[in-house]
Amino acid sequence: MRQFDVFVFEEDSPSFDKWTPVFEDPALGWFHSKDWNSDLEKLEAEWIIFTTPDVKVDREFLNELAQEADGYTLIDAFAPRIKSNGHFYGGLILDGNRGFKQIDENAPMRYVAGPNPLIGVFSRRIIQRTGIFDQSLPPRLRLLDYALRMAHAGGKMFSVPYLVAEQVEGSSGNPVFDGKESIKDQWDIIYKNLFPKELMGFTMRHPSTVPLWFKTKELDIKRNKATDLSKLSPKHLLNISSAAKIK
Repeated sequence: MRQFDVFVFEEDSPSFDKWTPVFEDPALGWFHSKDWNSDLEKLEAEWIIFTTPDVKVDREFLNELAQEADGYTLIDAFAPRIKSNGHFYGGLILDGNRGFKQIDENAPMRYVAGPNPLIGVFSRRIIQRTGIFDQSLPPRLRLLDYALRMAHAGGKMFSVPYLVAEQVEGSSGNPVFDGKESIKDQWDIIYKNLFPKELMGFTMRHPSTVPLWFKTKELDIKRNKATDLSKLSPKHLLNISSAAKIK
């Protein structure tokens, strides 16, 4: 069994066919695709990294990830930080009626709701329980949605400050999560994965989403699939929010 599989997702671009792996290793599998779900059935590794060409997945990062995976055996997913222009950009947490926000640059170890939009790491066992990506969402929000669905499947995502991947120099990927981006899609994610309290608060803060309440037939189907027999507890919901008391 391979130790890691790396899925590099890229939208159609002039450089798509020029992509090559950073390095080759028998313990490492590489997949490069426009379709986020096309190769999921080929999973062989214990840990799966979902990322974009904007992130450097090198030996240093993988060695640190291997140490964290060995040290936190009850964790199902990790939210690496991205180092870009001397700053660090981490995962996302729930932020009341604002929806989601990025954790502080100097945040300690903690549970998070989702990873940085550019990279997330999931165990194969939790992927098998969570299913496929919702490709109706924009690429920048797919990992967040997936992590919340994973939480209903009983998984937990952890942020470790020293698990860091560097942004490729000169790349255009944005490691900063702006809470104002894709309000409609954030509403969809909250509707599918969270509870009336979070949904009502977000709707009241963003009145433009009120009409979405009348177009939820497809979302209801997705919500039922995600939350049926949910293992997401109120305690863990608090742990992945800005209200959590982090020591």
